[in-house]
Amino acid sequence: MKRSWTYRLHITLFLLPALILFIGILIAPIAMSVYYSLYDFDSIPSSTLSSEDYVGLDNYTTLFSKTIVSEKTGKARANADRYLGEGLINAFILAALSTFIQLPLALFIALKLSKGIRGERTYLSIFFMPVLISTVIIGRLWMNIYYPSGMGGILNKILEALGLDQYVFTKIGDQIRSNTPLLQKSAKTSYDIFGGNWLAYKETALIAVFIPILWQYVGYHMLLMYAGIKGVPADLLEAAQLDGCTEGQVNRHIVIPYIKPILKVCVIFAVTGSLKSFDLAYTLLKDNVDKAWLPSTMMYRLSFLNTKLGIGSAIAVVLIVLCFAFALLINLAFRDRGEKVS
Repeated sequence: MKRSWTYRLHITLFLLPALILFIGILIAPIAMSVYYSLYDFDSIPSSTLSSEDYVGLDNYTTLFSKTIVSEKTGKARANADRYLGEGLINAFILAALSTFIQLPLALFIALKLSKGIRGERTYLSIFFMPVLISTVIIGRLWMNIYYPSGMGGILNKILEALGLDQYVFTKIGDQIRSNTPLLQKSAKTSYDIFGGNWLAYKETALIAVFIPILWQYVGYHMLLMYAGIKGVPADLLEAAQLDGCTEGQVNRHIVIPYIKPILKVCVIFAVTGSLKSFDLAYTLLKDNVDKAWLPSTMMYRLSFLNTKLGIGSAIAVVLIVLCFAFALLINLAFRDRGEKVS
C-alpha cells in the first residue's frame, strides 16, 4: 500500500511542472479571454473590472449582427467594422481550398516521390524549403509578384508578355464595376479600373492570399504523408503487385487507407490553420486588409489598433470554439465503425 502511494506521488511530482505550464499557457489565457469578452473596455484592464463595463453576450451579438442600433440616435446603421460574418466566410473558403486543393496536391507529390524516383531527397528538400522561410519574408516575396506592372509585378509582366493582360484585366474590371455602385458610371475602362492590383480588390484579394499559403504549406503536408507512405509494410505492396494490382489500385486500397491517421492530422492542421491564419494575410494586404477580412485580422484591428479589447476577446473565443469543434468533427469523420473518439 505504501509503495503504491509513493508511486502515485512520484507520478504527480513528475507531471506537475508540465501541468503548471499547460494551465498557465493554455487554460488560463482561454479563461481570461472568455472573461474579458463579457466586458466592454478600451484599454488594458485593471486587476478588477467594474460592473459598469459588464455587457454580457452583447459583444457576441455585435459580431454576428449586420446592423446595430446607435445608443445616441436610436437609429440602425450598418455594422461594417465589427461584423464577423464576412471574415468567417473567407476563413471557411480558405479552409475548403486548403482541404480540397492543397492536401490532394500534397498527397499526389508524396505518392510520386515515395516510388523512389531519381533525386528523391533533392525534391523533398525543395518542396519543404518554403516551410522553413519566415512567413513575413514570404509575404514580401509574393508582394513583388502581385505588384502592378508599373511597379514591376512579375505576374502582370508575364501576362503582358503573353498578351493576356487585356483580356484578364478587362474581365476582372467588369466584375469589380458590377459589384461597386460608385464605379458603374465611371469613365474609366474596366482594364484601367483593375490595373493589375491583385491585392486591392475583394474579387482577387482572397485567392491572392491563398496561393502563397498553398505554396508555403504544401511541402509540410507532403512530408507528413511521405513519411506515412514510407511506413507501409513492403509485404503488403508486394502481395498487391503479385495479384496484378495497378499503381492506382495499390494507392487507393492499400496506401491511402494505411495513412488515414496522417491524413486526418493534415486535414485538422489545414482547417484550423485556415481559421486562425493571420501573418501572411496581414503582410500581403497591409492597408487593404478590409478587402479580405479574416477573423484573426479583425481581432488584431479591433484589439490593438482600435483598443476594443472586449470584442477582440470575443473573436478569440469564437476562434477557439471553432477550432475545437472542427477538430472534433474531423475526428468523427475519420473514425472507423465501432471506434471511440477520444
